[in-house]
Amino acid sequence: MKLILLGAPGAGKGTVAKMLTRIDGSVQISTGDILRGAVQAGTDLGTEAQGYMDRGDLVPDSLIMGIMEKRLQEDDCKTGFLLDGFPRTIPQAEALTELLEKLGIKLDMAVNIDVPRDVIFDRLCTRRTCENSDCQAIYNIKSMPPKKEGVCDKCGSAIVQRADETEKAIGHRLDTYNEKTAPLAGFYQGKGLLRTITGTSSEVVVDAIKKELGI
Repeated sequence: MKLILLGAPGAGKGTVAKMLTRIDGSVQISTGDILRGAVQAGTDLGTEAQGYMDRGDLVPDSLIMGIMEKRLQEDDCKTGFLLDGFPRTIPQAEALTELLEKLGIKLDMAVNIDVPRDVIFDRLCTRRTCENSDCQAIYNIKSMPPKKEGVCDKCGSAIVQRADETEKAIGHRLDTYNEKTAPLAGFYQGKGLLRTITGTSSEVVVDAIKKELGI
């Protein structure tokens, strides 16, 4: 399958993507993943991107698209891919459309995961992350707490609330999403690729995607 997963922060894109990879071996790709991969590989594009990241600047779209072009041509993408949270803006979507045409890749659809704002607030405000950068396991103090309070089950490090998951920060992130990223639904609707799935359960979303794909 070749999908774009759209949805606000906390909509469950990452969880849905991981569940979908187990169906046919499609790979999950996020902007963060491809940037980190390029940096670790020491490619010219990765080195250039690291310069922006080290300065705390946004990596330019042109550079991200260059890295994305290389990533989509790697062997593990031949089975399929799930773009998790990318593109984020209309210019990125336009550039991605051109890139996919250039590579002869046809998308199956763009899935917009629609989750009520109050549910997202609750999810993110109660989410905790292992502070060990090599682990980064995610918990939820209400629905999936660690066995021992404040301690990661997997590595024993402390679990913390990320700075961008406080109530104020979440509100800002959702406002930014509505301003810059939500219009992507209209972009892909115009191309006849959009499927909006409303559901607070990742299992329900995955089942709906499978039904749309006929698998």
